[in-house]
Amino acid sequence: MNRESMLDRLRTRTEPWDIIVIGGGATGAGIAVDAATRDFDVLLVEREDFGKATSSRSTKLVHGGVRYLEQGNVSLVMDALKERGLLRQNAPHLVHDLAFVVPNYSWWEAPFYGIGMKVYDLLAGKYGFGKSRILSREETLERLPNIQTDGLRGGVMYYDGQFDDSRLLIHLIMTAAEYGATVVNYAEVTEILKGVDGFVDRVNILDRESGERFTAHGKVIVNATGIFTDEVRRLCEPEIEGMVAPSQGIHLVFERSFLRGEAAIMVPHTSDGRVMFAIPWHDHTVVGTTDTPIDGPSYDPLPFEQEIEFVLETASRYLSRPPTRSDILSVYTGIRPLVKAGSATSKTSALSRDHTIHVDHSGLLTIVGGKWTTYRHMAEDCVDHAITLGGLPDSECRTHHLQIHGYDDEIDGLSNMGVYGSDAAAITLLAQEYPELAKPLHPALPYIGAEVVWAVRHEMARTIDDVLARRIRAIFLNSRATLEMAPSVAALMAQELGRDVSWVNAQLADFRAMAASYLPESAVVQQ
Repeated sequence: MNRESMLDRLRTRTEPWDIIVIGGGATGAGIAVDAATRDFDVLLVEREDFGKATSSRSTKLVHGGVRYLEQGNVSLVMDALKERGLLRQNAPHLVHDLAFVVPNYSWWEAPFYGIGMKVYDLLAGKYGFGKSRILSREETLERLPNIQTDGLRGGVMYYDGQFDDSRLLIHLIMTAAEYGATVVNYAEVTEILKGVDGFVDRVNILDRESGERFTAHGKVIVNATGIFTDEVRRLCEPEIEGMVAPSQGIHLVFERSFLRGEAAIMVPHTSDGRVMFAIPWHDHTVVGTTDTPIDGPSYDPLPFEQEIEFVLETASRYLSRPPTRSDILSVYTGIRPLVKAGSATSKTSALSRDHTIHVDHSGLLTIVGGKWTTYRHMAEDCVDHAITLGGLPDSECRTHHLQIHGYDDEIDGLSNMGVYGSDAAAITLLAQEYPELAKPLHPALPYIGAEVVWAVRHEMARTIDDVLARRIRAIFLNSRATLEMAPSVAALMAQELGRDVSWVNAQLADFRAMAASYLPESAVVQQ
């Protein structure tokens, strides 16, 4: 997957694209895969890097959504459970099942949550990951050695899915490219223009690396920009009413020792109305999340001090070794593109996680909302709408059983190299051919130089941030260690990209400024 060859296609294209997708997150990538596999000519452009905003900052779960079941949204849960099963089937190197335990401290919790999880099992049907069951106190402690024991009666265990979000995203982008889609990061849509009939038919694009400008014509233009949905819609209708109610959520990352055992913890009720998870991920412990309404979108949002305190306080109730602020290795913040409710509400946890498809008066097709787990169904729905809107040839969706790039059902997906799937062998060979690339980039993290080289050559990584945040997950796991290894990564990238020392210095300055948002001291007080 080579960026320059993608730009060449953009330069030389004279015919309209069938579908132009604005946005390179989970939704946009899914649409590109769906449309390309239906043999449509597809162009996907992303202003920053693929997954820079929301799609790389999830709770790392592929799940039906136990909380939505409690809210009575059975259809959303059933759809998500089906998609969860399809995703594990189509990307087994990136998606695996994980046991969750709901610890019980009151007599009523075992029957209440036990029945609820049995309903969850039934809704999953043939796509189930395993049967839930009630655990004794001893069984709960066996699975969660670090759980708070005072008052513990037992637990309820159920199964859901876990994944590496940005690795899946990159493999979706690569899948789209393999099926003929043209995909370009750092390509900003600066204008959406209308034809004589008043409907959108072309976009002006700026290559943010070179400054080169392009005009691309499209039969259908899709806005799949998540938290930036309203900003893009206003490119063609400036006075349009907004659709998105942004909500911020944070996660704290700790050493793996805070959550020994192979199970995750699910706390079904916190004081802000959300569930709280403590999960093992890449040999670390991730705890979150929060749900805080905010005014607008940002690529690098900062955590609120109140959020950090809330997560630490909640975690201390359930972990026998309460984590403190000094134990935080990294804090990451994501913004959810929730669809506004019909009536005003300040409680974003009550807003729908389902997706919405909307066609503006100008003919711009917008999809917003949804969740990572249902990205494939969202894409199918959007492309079906695009076919009708653009008068494109009828074509059935082909992604239900489509193997995603890297598909490997034998590799250990929990290992560091496992997330590359079938690409792991090539990266290992690269490290064997060039021993200096086999050396760890930092003693606190498992990554090696060969992964950096691979990311630049094959995964369209253009900046240090692209590599350290989304090709490997270093900044999410240990922000200080990542800052220490950044110069080595910059040197490797400069060699691959043919950049000079001024590029290295500029990259390091930009990365250090960005990486500060992953440090707990970056937190701001919400007014």
